Amino acid sequence: MSSATASLRLEEPIAGITTSSHAGGSSVTAKNVKKIYDSGLQAISNADFHVSAGEFVSLLGPSGCGKSTLLMMVAGLLQATEGHLSIGSEAIDGPRKDISVVFQSPVLLPWRTVLENLRLPLEMLNLPTEGFEDRAQHLLNITKLAPFADALPSELSGGMKQRVAICRALVHNPSILLMDEPFSALDAMTRDEMALELLNIWDKEKKTVLFVTHGIREAVFLSDRVLVMARRPGRIIQDIKIDLPRPRTLEMQETDEFNAYVGILRRSINASHEV
Repeated sequence: MSSATASLRLEEPIAGITTSSHAGGSSVTAKNVKKIYDSGLQAISNADFHVSAGEFVSLLGPSGCGKSTLLMMVAGLLQATEGHLSIGSEAIDGPRKDISVVFQSPVLLPWRTVLENLRLPLEMLNLPTEGFEDRAQHLLNITKLAPFADALPSELSGGMKQRVAICRALVHNPSILLMDEPFSALDAMTRDEMALELLNIWDKEKKTVLFVTHGIREAVFLSDRVLVMARRPGRIIQDIKIDLPRPRTLEMQETDEFNAYVGILRRSINASHEV
């Protein structure tokens, strides 16, 4: 592959792949958002937040507090009962081509190779394939998966499968990446490796990322800001800026400054049980 292809960035869109008019990421805004299911269960009582273009923001809270529900409403896969959700100045009224979601499971098609799995979003969204090979190769290079382009999912480790899922989510150049506890099924060492890989991708791609987790240290390590949610019915009770230098390193997790943020978030989570 040429050096020009290896250095491709989102600011240099590939023909046929760019689906958003935004360079980098797009902003996400929620105002007075509520979600009540048909059963009467209230998952979200009131959510207000803003994520700036290109920010990495985590949603942190106890299990069952509505983090994933809120993420799926941003994705347009669930409709808010009340309130307003928008991407930039446009209301979210359903799934959008400029938003991609990475779930807890990589959900790869077992009969398709890595490269063929990356092609799936273009097929489902009926997008032109011009530029796909260059874009896919760029992402596989970033994630160190290029030697496995022709491998089947059964030949990959759990961490490699999740990297494929991230590449697939990015291959059509969305402006926003939504991630629903994507590393929860991985062992501790692989989670650390994946966190570094994700930050490497984010640094190069400049996407807006909204990341759901119940891991306090994971939230501190990855994020520019952490939105802390109270238990169900979910609402955001704190917005904490993580003022740690980038690029982040694993060694940083041993510092007093890092652990001070962990302590702040842990106290916030504990307080959320009483709200």
